[in-house]
Amino acid sequence: MQSRLLDCRPHGGATLVIDLDAIATDPLAPAVAGLAIVVVLLLLALLVLGLRLRSLGRRLDGLTAGASGQSLESVLHAHLDTVARASRDVEQLAARSTELEAVTRRSLQRIGLVRYNPFEETGGNQSFALALLDADGNGFVVSSLHARAVTRVYAKGVSRGQGEGALSDEEAEAVRRAFGRPAASRG
Repeated sequence: MQSRLLDCRPHGGATLVIDLDAIATDPLAPAVAGLAIVVVLLLLALLVLGLRLRSLGRRLDGLTAGASGQSLESVLHAHLDTVARASRDVEQLAARSTELEAVTRRSLQRIGLVRYNPFEETGGNQSFALALLDADGNGFVVSSLHARAVTRVYAKGVSRGQGEGALSDEEAEAVRRAFGRPAASRG
């Protein structure tokens, strides 16, 4: 086999011979070997990545599979539906709570009771003044005066903690107790 030669003659007459096959084959051998090694390494990396991808796929399937083995998308949709339902329920409860708070303010929730003996001829504290008020101090005071022969019952309105008419000392004390205030000093 004859190799190809390049004949280069400069002006001086000396012949310079260049072997083109040697130039072409010598640098390609290491490059081909290097590329083969790179291909083998890439195949190994591809194999490792394939195994990791399969492992991640199994983990994802295990994570997203509910009792019915649904996909991640259906699990997320079900979760979002549950969150939306819970949000609506919370809004309804907040509205109901506001309504109940308004009703509760008008309910009788402050109670004060004073028992006393207005007459010397009766025994024990059979008479009483009972204040029944809402959160704002509106309501009424019921008074019962017990005597030996008769018992009388009176009712007086209370607005914002003040009697709508003149209150007896016992009735005023019942209103104070309804608000949890200390007893007034009697002079």
